[in-house]
Amino acid sequence: MNTTSYVRFFEEIGIDDVPSVGGKNASLGEMFQKLSAQGVRVPHGFAITAAAYRYLLDAAGAWDALHAELDDLDPADIGALARKAKRAREIVYGAGLPDDLAAEITDAYRILRQEYGDDVSLAVRSSATAEDLPTASFAGQQDSYLNVTGEQSLLDTCLRCFASLFTDRAIHYRVDQGFDHFGVSLSIGVMKMVRSDIASSGVMFSIDTESGFRDAVLVTGAYGLGENVVQGAVDPDEFYVHKPTYLSGHRAVLRRTIGDKAVKMIVVNGDTKNTTRNIPTPKADRAKFCLSDADVLELAGHACTIEAHYGRPMDMEWAKDGVDGKLYIVQARPETVASQHSVTALQTYVLEGRGEVLTEGRSVGERIASGPVRRIENLTQLADFQPGEVLLADTTTPDWEPVMKIAAAIVTNRGGRTCHASIIARELGIPAVVGTGDGTTRVPDGQVVTVSCADGDSGRVYRGALNFHVDRTEVGELARPRTQIMVNLGNPDIAFKTSFLPNDGVGLARMEFIISEYIKAHPLALLHPERVDDPEVRRAIERLTVGYSDPRAYFVERLSEGIGTIAAAFWPKPVVVRMSDFKTNEYASLLGGRAFEPSEANPMLGFRGASRYAHPAYAEGFALECSAMLRVREDMGLTNVILMLPFVRRVAEADLVLATMADLGLRRGDNGLKVYAMCEIPNNVILIDEFAKRFDGFSIGSNDLTQLVLGVDRDSEIVAFDYDERDDGVKEMIRMAVEGCRRNGIHSGLCGQAPSDHPDMAEFLVRIGIESMSLNPDTVVKTTRQVLDLERQLAPVAVP
Repeated sequence: MNTTSYVRFFEEIGIDDVPSVGGKNASLGEMFQKLSAQGVRVPHGFAITAAAYRYLLDAAGAWDALHAELDDLDPADIGALARKAKRAREIVYGAGLPDDLAAEITDAYRILRQEYGDDVSLAVRSSATAEDLPTASFAGQQDSYLNVTGEQSLLDTCLRCFASLFTDRAIHYRVDQGFDHFGVSLSIGVMKMVRSDIASSGVMFSIDTESGFRDAVLVTGAYGLGENVVQGAVDPDEFYVHKPTYLSGHRAVLRRTIGDKAVKMIVVNGDTKNTTRNIPTPKADRAKFCLSDADVLELAGHACTIEAHYGRPMDMEWAKDGVDGKLYIVQARPETVASQHSVTALQTYVLEGRGEVLTEGRSVGERIASGPVRRIENLTQLADFQPGEVLLADTTTPDWEPVMKIAAAIVTNRGGRTCHASIIARELGIPAVVGTGDGTTRVPDGQVVTVSCADGDSGRVYRGALNFHVDRTEVGELARPRTQIMVNLGNPDIAFKTSFLPNDGVGLARMEFIISEYIKAHPLALLHPERVDDPEVRRAIERLTVGYSDPRAYFVERLSEGIGTIAAAFWPKPVVVRMSDFKTNEYASLLGGRAFEPSEANPMLGFRGASRYAHPAYAEGFALECSAMLRVREDMGLTNVILMLPFVRRVAEADLVLATMADLGLRRGDNGLKVYAMCEIPNNVILIDEFAKRFDGFSIGSNDLTQLVLGVDRDSEIVAFDYDERDDGVKEMIRMAVEGCRRNGIHSGLCGQAPSDHPDMAEFLVRIGIESMSLNPDTVVKTTRQVLDLERQLAPVAVP
């Protein structure tokens, strides 16, 4: 009888035990031992060692048979791969567990039953010795089993788990990664199953998976057991938490996106076998988030603790127990894709045109690809897949990895950005659009399409092959000029990615983009829906606000999350947020807006900017904006946000608006709050000494200043030839504004289009000594280099 112990409980193993218990078990043991005292909760369990796997095959004399199946394997022959993999699994399963090994496993099971009760159900999970390494994820390559109860069921499940070392996907992945099939062994983790079937579960990362931004925790989740999120069977909820402000004591979710969560995996009662099934999620549950803010923040804290312990970005699985209400960490491994991104070599895919959008979903990969569509409905069709085709399916699982490797792109109806298929797509460097809901019905089989994941969180599938190019920029050695180079940004979806550009912060964050794209409704229509005549518009507003305590909370949370995302992306650099600057016709185009906006002959010079804020016709809307900004600065802790007032016509107007803001909790100077004004009206320049007493800085809006200096409506094509930001009169106004700011000791900047479009305008701004210029992202690197060259030319020559 063999005297070697093949079972080790979690408290007996740690991260140094990967060779004997595999990456998953080693990490569970490490956390169980060292992080429990810091609040990280890991279910108790034990590891069946890799030596047990080898002992099983030794005892059965099965090695020669496995070599016969696998030594001459051609991984490109998908049909042969499937046959050989099936035979290899049969060899391992047929070997059976030696009696002494089976006895050890059942003895350990009895200990768990003493701890948790006789009816405890188990999770039986694979843990390969080459799994969860810093450079290779092996995501989902072997099988795991849930709701296992009873000794015989456990022993049979362990055999199946050992055999899963030879799934098609695992074999193919090892070949791709250069691992020897016989140099990798399998350990098994047996642990108390968290009853997330009556709660929720999911995956989280201590890094943004798309951009590689390291200051955020991304939590994804859905109702029921975690396999649906991991395998991409559902579109999950997503939450972001900003790590620096969390660690400094602030407790706020940065951003959230509700997922469809159409099905949930539950345990089938009364069966001692591994039985789970998916059922439809009730509509009421689908319409609300699967986690409370308190849960999300607790998970974010665990992610920070785990990352700090391991010293690298981590990929973690979590589960909430519906019986005890507690959150558990059931897996932690190094993140292996986003963390490998170079932060000095920027690669940006740019779509050169637009076409008919066939479907859209969540983007994975920030890339673009074109190719003919191949719709796959079941595994038997995978052999027909050709290199360069776009894989279209209801959902993909890790079994599909051999064809994913040769696909140009992937499109699925279901799944989220943290499912295994998404992880593999990122690892392979191909774009994927997941969770479209209708891709298989909207995208024709055989149609040539362009799959674009280059525009933030939304991925789109266009009809036809559209042109695109790739911009590559090396910024590692780029020095910082004395003139601050900031970024114009309105879209939170691209904030993390844009933050990698060399920059000194955000000089203009446009609130209008967030209101139009993320809120969609007029703020007063949210507060007074009864004044909206169109019943369909009222219903649309009701649909938007489902899941929020009231319409006011919807506006405040959505706006603060959008602004907060931009502020977090550039933290702790300054982010200048311009309060809303819609014109009346633009406000009227929002849902319900026509009930609250006048019709003006020339909205450009009408009821816009600061004139609205304290006016009875919009005061309630401005109060919502201020509540959102207060939440960003106070609750989220993002005090790098500077507020800016647009189109301040008169000094008295400035006083009135500043007093209104103070009454609403945003008093200049409190908690370091700075308030800027746009300098875009000649009166701002003429009375700059008076305005300077009321503001901490001026940001010159060259677009509006040009039209008001030259008397040209910049929206009129007829007189467009007279609109020139480089006119001597405009430049003189800018020079006077910069000198006035310097004279009064306040900040001077420019956030108009001019320096982005005209290099000579950037040169002019440097020569007059402006403190900052804010540019469109695509011109930041080019203009930075130009400014550096000019500053070197203007530097005084040293006297020997």
